[in-house]
Amino acid sequence: MVAHDQRKSDMVEWAAHNAKTLAKHKLICTGTTGGLIKKAFSELGIESEIICVNSGPLGGDAEIAALVVRKEVSLAIFLIDDLSPQPHEADIQMLLRQCRIHNVPIACNRYSADLMITSWLWDDQTYSPTEPKYVSFSRQ
Repeated sequence: MVAHDQRKSDMVEWAAHNAKTLAKHKLICTGTTGGLIKKAFSELGIESEIICVNSGPLGGDAEIAALVVRKEVSLAIFLIDDLSPQPHEADIQMLLRQCRIHNVPIACNRYSADLMITSWLWDDQTYSPTEPKYVSFSRQ
């Protein structure tokens, strides 16, 4: 779970609204976002495993991208502030790219996040997405 500064309140509100569902999973967050979510869950009396990596500008986006590559992330929620320039834009794009390459669903707004966490596929232990196929296409 990652949220830019202007989207942190949105992420905390969304996480608190979905706390019971999210608490069933290990959450990996960038630093400040994770701290805010921990505080919100604590105030709600919700216990959850929340792991905080560095903040985004200090490498947190890259750390989460590495977890995606190692198949340690099954869903990413990244509330991006598209209205403000980010000094670590390359890391942001790398995280988005790794999610696409490794077939990890990534929600960049609350509506898509809601759709993803309410899908039966997310909790179905028997479901396994197919690996992406990167092969040349030839027209015949």
